[in-house]
Amino acid sequence: MAASPPRLLRIIIAGGGTGGHVLPAAAVLEELRSREQPFECLWIGSHKGVERGVAASNGVPFVAIRTGKLRRYVTFETVKDAVRFPIGIAEAWRQVRRFRPDVIYSTGGAVSVPTVFVGHRRAPVLTHEQTAQIGIANKTASRFARTFAVGFEETAVQARQRHANVVVTGNPVRASLDGGSAARGRAWARFTEGLPVIYITGGALGASPLNERIEVVLKELLERAQIVHQAGPASANPDVQRLLRKKADLPSRLGDRYHVVEFVRDELPDVYAMADLVIARSGAGTVSELGYLGLPSILMPLPGTWGDEQRKNARILGDVGAAIVIDQADATPDRMRQDIVALLDDPARWQTMATAARGTSRPGAASNLVDELLKLVQDH
Repeated sequence: MAASPPRLLRIIIAGGGTGGHVLPAAAVLEELRSREQPFECLWIGSHKGVERGVAASNGVPFVAIRTGKLRRYVTFETVKDAVRFPIGIAEAWRQVRRFRPDVIYSTGGAVSVPTVFVGHRRAPVLTHEQTAQIGIANKTASRFARTFAVGFEETAVQARQRHANVVVTGNPVRASLDGGSAARGRAWARFTEGLPVIYITGGALGASPLNERIEVVLKELLERAQIVHQAGPASANPDVQRLLRKKADLPSRLGDRYHVVEFVRDELPDVYAMADLVIARSGAGTVSELGYLGLPSILMPLPGTWGDEQRKNARILGDVGAAIVIDQADATPDRMRQDIVALLDDPARWQTMATAARGTSRPGAASNLVDELLKLVQDH
């Protein structure tokens, strides 16, 4: 007798704000489709986060609710957010009641909390913390979750102090990263073979301090390597136009080695495939991608993040020798130049760092998360 097909899964994704809270959800959707698991999904996110676009690119209906940042201190914004929060709860309640989910996958960010709060009595909740430091939103959401999934074993130590069912799933990365081509990357950037490639990325709002340091030593680095530089959007910083002028002033043989853009988009798998070294901030998504792909890196954690999470993320790679971690206060242009040049002059070290990076990764993270979500549905 033929096995019956899997029943339709109704899943709500709750969360967003930044890519770190969004890209794992996209990877879970990819995994569900690869398993041919029929599902209907509703993504409940914020009005201003990046999740609306990611939901649309994945063909998932999206609803924005009002929310406010969760803070431990009082400001005028705290008062305004206190008004938004109950409105968001009412909006989330209407969506959960209408959609009738089998399970809720909470990816973090303040916008996840209203949906988890109102939804946990209707469907089991899995909360997923991607960083090495549990955020305020996930500390709150985990109180209503059946399963508390975390990206790193270091985070599990904290999570087990507050939850009885902690699972280290890892952080999913986009399956598309597996399909990168170094040849396509060189064609896109108009690079040649024979010279190392550095990929520099500082995100958006946090990009300027990294951009400014690289700009000071750019000419010297280009004597030794080719550089793809993601400088961040013009809406967040003015750097890209200044760096393009810098490129134009370089001798042509060096200018041809420098490709500066606001964002690397669909080309990212190919950029990673041709990169020998990555210089970046240390968001959870970046750290997970570097581990998954086995790429050596120099990381400059963004200061002032909640619980110093970026420094803790960076240590996951730094402590095993996969990355050089430089605090922003210590990252003078001369220090950056010395560390970059030292790595460029030591290709054997790239391999050691690459092997160490891969050792931090859990390649089956998306599959692990889907297994946990389906388990919650079966046990409910």
